[in-house]
Amino acid sequence: MARKTDRPSYRCSECGWSTAKWLGRCPECHAWGTVEEVGATPAVRTVPAGRVAQPAVPIGEVDGLAVAARGTGVPELDRVLGGGLVPGAVVLLAGEPGVGKSTLLLDVAAKAASATHRTLYVTAEESAGQVRMRADRIGAIHDHLFLAAETDLGSVLGQLDVVKPSLLVLDSVQTVASAEVDGAPGGVAQVREVAGALIRASKERGMSTLLVGHVTKDGAIAGPRLLEHLVDVVLQFEGDRHARLRLVRGVKNRYGATDEVGCFELHDEGITSLADPSGLFLTRRDEPVPGTCLTVTLEGRRPLVAEVQSLTVASQIPSPRRTTSGLETSRVSMMLAVLEQRGQISALGKNDIYTATVGGVRLSEPAADLAVALALASAASDTPLPKNLVAIGEVGLAGEVRRVTGVQRRLAEAARLGFTQALVPADAGGAPPGMRVLEVADIGEALRVLPARSPESSRREEVRR
Repeated sequence: MARKTDRPSYRCSECGWSTAKWLGRCPECHAWGTVEEVGATPAVRTVPAGRVAQPAVPIGEVDGLAVAARGTGVPELDRVLGGGLVPGAVVLLAGEPGVGKSTLLLDVAAKAASATHRTLYVTAEESAGQVRMRADRIGAIHDHLFLAAETDLGSVLGQLDVVKPSLLVLDSVQTVASAEVDGAPGGVAQVREVAGALIRASKERGMSTLLVGHVTKDGAIAGPRLLEHLVDVVLQFEGDRHARLRLVRGVKNRYGATDEVGCFELHDEGITSLADPSGLFLTRRDEPVPGTCLTVTLEGRRPLVAEVQSLTVASQIPSPRRTTSGLETSRVSMMLAVLEQRGQISALGKNDIYTATVGGVRLSEPAADLAVALALASAASDTPLPKNLVAIGEVGLAGEVRRVTGVQRRLAEAARLGFTQALVPADAGGAPPGMRVLEVADIGEALRVLPARSPESSRREEVRR
């Protein structure tokens, strides 16, 4: 029997990295002052072979119907999960405070409850009365939805024996602690123990489990990275707290694809699925307005039509302002440089420039470059783009318009919403019925869609000068 000499061990409380000596800074997550002594390293012993509880069988004889997904009653969540919740699956939902995680999961718990499938909602952050008030507000009252306020892991496991639920919702995994493990709730040891115990209970009972997870200030899931490896599905809940749109994005999914995105709208009455969210990102007008351009972005597999707005005004300070919202500042700066050098638009450098998206959507993919450039050029010349026009394409520093993925899906979505014209890169493929597609090779060709400036626009420009 081999044995290893006991010695002190140190572990980072942020990421769980361990070492044999103390360090002031964790080399894994680069956090200062988080490496703490956790006691002696346990003795290493060989493990003898034990009795097999269930012999191995050919994979073709395994019953696959026993793990068929069951719908949650929330279509957009089912889309991201790959059809619904699989019995025994453990799902981790993470997001910033106040983004709507508890509201969404309480709605899921109520809609998934039935006479044959009980649901247990365990709140470790709020009282039962607070959760009841939210349930009244969003209409999440059901006879087979059970509510418990517990912070002890043993009590949570005891509730499972009493209720025998098909679905467990725990809000949140960082606030539940085990009396058998040292450390405060949310620590590495506690999170690992709580998650491990709930995963074992889920697999043994065939019970689906939804865990709420906190995030750090950088947006990463708090606690040990091991937590993400243990669970079956990791979902990220995103959204601007001042906007109605919420996105559930799959980060890891053992039962489906990870490129699906669910769209939700958060309002006073709760949270609802958005099967067609493009309307949130558009401003319907009778006449086109200078400085606006539409594009089609891909969120996972889903195409969404979004609007880019730009405004240029004469600067009153030596260094003009550059303000963006919903767009990457670096990409907007690149489009300004391309327009000035390749598009011969020299008025941009002396103006304050404001660029934003509508509805809280974030455009980070390069396919929105052409729409950003046209919106900036339209604002600088004070001439609107043609009505019902969408622009799709990546713009390089040499002024060329490059191809992007999913052009046909983007054009089909634009045509479905009634848009009749599109600017796309060369060799983009066929056009949907009823849509006129213009292929452009560089930014110079794209700028030709801007109409000639009217005398009224010229007079306004002279007044500003």
